[in-house]
Amino acid sequence: MTAVVRRMQDLTVVEHRLTVPLVWSDAADDRTIEIFAAVISRRGGEDLPYLVFLQGGPGHEAPRAFHSPTSPMWLDTALEHYRVVMLDQRGTGRSTPVSDDLLTLGAEAAAEYLTHLRADSIVRDAEALRVELGAPTWNLLGQSFGGFTTLAYLTTDASSLDRVFITGGLSTVDRHPDEVYALCYDKMQSASERYYRRFPEHRERMRALVEMAEAGEIVLPDGEVVSVSRLRSAGSALGTNDGWQTLWSLLELDPRTNAFRYDLQAAMPYDGRNPLYFVFHESSYASGQATRWSAERMTPAAFDADPTLFTGEHIRSDWTQTVPAFQPWREVAMILAEHEWPKIYDAEAIAASGVTGAAAVYLNDAYVPYEFSMETAQLLPGVHPWVTNEHEHNGLRAGPVLQRLFDIADSRSVR
Repeated sequence: MTAVVRRMQDLTVVEHRLTVPLVWSDAADDRTIEIFAAVISRRGGEDLPYLVFLQGGPGHEAPRAFHSPTSPMWLDTALEHYRVVMLDQRGTGRSTPVSDDLLTLGAEAAAEYLTHLRADSIVRDAEALRVELGAPTWNLLGQSFGGFTTLAYLTTDASSLDRVFITGGLSTVDRHPDEVYALCYDKMQSASERYYRRFPEHRERMRALVEMAEAGEIVLPDGEVVSVSRLRSAGSALGTNDGWQTLWSLLELDPRTNAFRYDLQAAMPYDGRNPLYFVFHESSYASGQATRWSAERMTPAAFDADPTLFTGEHIRSDWTQTVPAFQPWREVAMILAEHEWPKIYDAEAIAASGVTGAAAVYLNDAYVPYEFSMETAQLLPGVHPWVTNEHEHNGLRAGPVLQRLFDIADSRSVR
């Protein structure tokens, strides 16, 4: 492992690079990838225990450590208690990132490669890093998909963990992806109706935009001719604390202006910057199943009848034909949709982990449904769920959620 030390104001950032197997489960497979992680500490905190941040996604790198408006607001809170390990999950950021050049392998080989980027492999990478850092145990902070990865960690390597903190990431461990996406549609229907109750005039504006999309009259700066399903996905912003402002600002614009086209392009949840986020997304809910375009298949009749209803993280196969950034990935996406993903969670192992900590469960979460999160919480009596409607799915980034979780875990540990 190689390390580089950087100083950024009052922060010390030690960057680590580690070469690991692409396929942890097959010693005969000699392919390797590089894993990148930055260990951040504040002056005087160089000996604090480690807290590993597991990012949401899948397909997004960890945030960088800067004192700026783009920095995660939770970082200062975390650094009061821990050295924070910002791990770029395999395939993202500086950890042998997935990009369009992977497609030069051919669709079958590229799809096979991607099957090795799941949460169970991320756990193996984290364990290799922990050993290299000489940490007998450490702590986790899992946001969204990072919480899913935490559950995979508890399945195989709970003895390596002291405390876990999960924000919007208590995934179901045994339900089919179809059940998840069906419930997420219910959440988005409720979110849509709440929005239109506040801004009733926007329903007609959305209806007019749907008509324009049907006529092929909305063309983005990158050349995408926006389909109705892509237009509706801008509603994914409603799953965040202040996302209604993004949607409101968009629907106030003249749809024939550059401002509208650029803002719509920015508002839609999937783009070409991280192709893994689109191509790999539904696999994050698969544990022993094939997804077969689950979100598309589970579209409720109410959404077919009313195109003004917004969707969330519901991807569709037709985007591989209409979105320029996804067109090269079409064959790979089709292969992965039929792939039978191995089981990744073990409910009995999770229940036997004995881990302690706290988890933020958002009552109105549009992406990780409250109902299934509470089922999983029953497996973790030592991880206290804080159920709140004060925040949406991005609560960790938008409010003092982490300090609340620290306080909950501390109060329960002294009982």
